[in-house]
Amino acid sequence: MSELFGAQHRALQTEFDTGNMADMVKTIIVQQEIPDEHKAFIDTRDMFFLTTIDHRGYPTCSYKGGAPGFVRVVDSKTIAFPSYDGNGMFLSMGNINANDKVGLLFIDFETPHRVRVHGTASIDRADPLLAEFVGAELVVRVAITEIFINCPRYIHRYRRVMTSKYAPQAGCEVPPPQWKRIDALQDALPDRDKDIAESLGGTITPDEYGALVMKGEG
Repeated sequence: MSELFGAQHRALQTEFDTGNMADMVKTIIVQQEIPDEHKAFIDTRDMFFLTTIDHRGYPTCSYKGGAPGFVRVVDSKTIAFPSYDGNGMFLSMGNINANDKVGLLFIDFETPHRVRVHGTASIDRADPLLAEFVGAELVVRVAITEIFINCPRYIHRYRRVMTSKYAPQAGCEVPPPQWKRIDALQDALPDRDKDIAESLGGTITPDEYGALVMKGEG
């Protein structure tokens, strides 16, 4: 494992006299395998934030959501999660194909609690887990480099209300997304999505879609 702290971190630790503390915190919380308590936490999540790096060097931070348990701890060194239908840009998946370094942030806003993961990601189109994740287009496996908890004191408490109706689940029909009704997108949609607008009541303008989003219906 490479050293967690670089010169840029050490300079600030020296300025604020936190070098010894940082080293001790690292010793206490940073691990190279997933302990049982982190496994139980990760296996029950319904969302996390994923960071990947694009071809320009910009970090791309994405929210990933699904039904509770859509992230799976495969073994003590591996996490797997599905990639569902999105906006067709494939920003996170494309970034992973070019740069396998990723970060994952799992948060429980009700407790509160959070776990951070650094690792290397891979996508195998023949991954056997593809058949086990309902609605998955791809499966990402992350080989753990380091995993650690963070102090939750600045996490605001929020209460979970319900699972998104768009989250794929076994035995449940997932409605098509409203944004695929936008009139300007119709000629660009893949053939499999050409009938969505009609099935949802016809095309809408970008402003009409924006209004739906503001009401939580997008």
